[in-house]
Amino acid sequence: MSLRKDKEKVLGEIFDEARIRTFLDYTAPAGVNADYHLLEKAYRGMRGENFETFVKLFVEAGKDLNAVGPEGKTFLQVIKPHRNSEEYVTALEKAGAH
Repeated sequence: MSLRKDKEKVLGEIFDEARIRTFLDYTAPAGVNADYHLLEKAYRGMRGENFETFVKLFVEAGKDLNAVGPEGKTFLQVIKPHRNSEEYVTALEKAGAH
């Protein structure tokens, strides 16, 4: 199975600060806390080292690291049990998430 040309997987995409900052611009779906949604989008779309930069920018923008998602938990509480979340958890805890 091959991917359509417009659906090719991008490997090694460069995430400079300007690119990371674009993750602050996503609009949350109805009923989802906007700050929680931004954290989830960044988590799903970035490597750990990029996520750490995102968290710094997120906090500087006055966003809430402890926003509660649809499950009634903070984003940190949701990802902590994930198998490969250590770098992300560390970045969030370092910034004051609980």
